[in-house]
Amino acid sequence: MKSKIPFEFVLEELDRIHPRVKPMFGCYAIYSEEKLVLILRQRNDFTDDNGVWLAADREHHASLKKDFPCIRSVRLLGSAESVWQNIPADEEDFEELALKACTLILKGDVRIGKIPKQEKKARKKSNTGD
Repeated sequence: MKSKIPFEFVLEELDRIHPRVKPMFGCYAIYSEEKLVLILRQRNDFTDDNGVWLAADREHHASLKKDFPCIRSVRLLGSAESVWQNIPADEEDFEELALKACTLILKGDVRIGKIPKQEKKARKKSNTGD
């Protein structure tokens, strides 16, 4: 039986941009066009990291922290600052903060989202001068 996507209200809020959902490491990655914008996580392990993860380059962390004082790097990824910033599910105003992140995504806020690196495809050099 497939597990239910957590925090479905996020998908409902992003519906008008037709988000794509892909299972990823027991979580759900949310894409807007080519950008990976969020991960939705609700698991029984590393419960401190449950919530909505924002994909954000380090240069944007300080300004996002002003909008989301509770965000922090995802702990299960190690002690170094991560591009993944978590709005923890156990925050008192979690839903409000998650919806605020959705609003920023809908407005095209450049601080949220990353274009994933393309997997290297085996290419044969075909410079035959045809």
